[in-house]
Amino acid sequence: MPPSSPVVISVPHAGRDYPLALKTALRVPLSGLLPLEDRLVDAVARAARTNQTAIVQTRARAWIDLNRREDERDPLIDEGAATTPLAQQSAKLRSGLGLVPRRTSAAGDLWARRFTDAEITTRIVEDHRPYHDAVGAALQAARARFGIAVLLDVHSMPPLAPAGPRIVIGDRFGHAADGRFVEVVEAACVGHGFSVARNAPYAGGHILERHAAPGTGIHAIQLELDRTLYLDRKHHAPGAGFARVVDLVRVMLDALAEEARLTPLAFAAE
Repeated sequence: MPPSSPVVISVPHAGRDYPLALKTALRVPLSGLLPLEDRLVDAVARAARTNQTAIVQTRARAWIDLNRREDERDPLIDEGAATTPLAQQSAKLRSGLGLVPRRTSAAGDLWARRFTDAEITTRIVEDHRPYHDAVGAALQAARARFGIAVLLDVHSMPPLAPAGPRIVIGDRFGHAADGRFVEVVEAACVGHGFSVARNAPYAGGHILERHAAPGTGIHAIQLELDRTLYLDRKHHAPGAGFARVVDLVRVMLDALAEEARLTPLAFAAE
């Protein structure tokens, strides 16, 4: 079925499926992995979605991080990782947040053992690649029909400094999307009374790096929502602000689609 909207939604970090193989390898309680979750931001995206294609990961980020490159494998926990000098590793990998996260600031080191090359390769083949294939196919289908495609990659973040922004929009410093798309997202935030920043401290990760190609009509934006905006005080269930944030994201999706439809069908397949 052809897409109904030029906008595609991606939610890579909200999965709550923790396989048995993950649980048996832990050296910390399962609750130690919860800070890795973009807790219930998938519920926000699903409630805000109308006619957009949505790609939502169900496996937990602790199993494999879809916003990291396949080669961001951590030699401290992964027997198949390349022995890349520390200085040549990405900042995320050095901090323990590689393709398979090694640690969190709250729980410390997560795993009781190292993983074999076969174990990590299986996760790449069965989870990482299919997700990116689905995102890529959805964007290609949208561009083929509308001449343009816009990816909204939805995440959540812990609160920043007390006076910091409540929402961060990432476009890889202008490389992932035309500024007009960022502007309509920013306008929606301001219109709902939320403080917003661009690219600091989150500019967009591998999903934007891999899928954005503005020169060929595929734009991508990473959206980071402060979890306290839509969760309860325990950061476990939807809170009083949930409906307001859903309305914000729905306005963003509509604004992105409207902006996309202003573009001539320069990249349409037909």
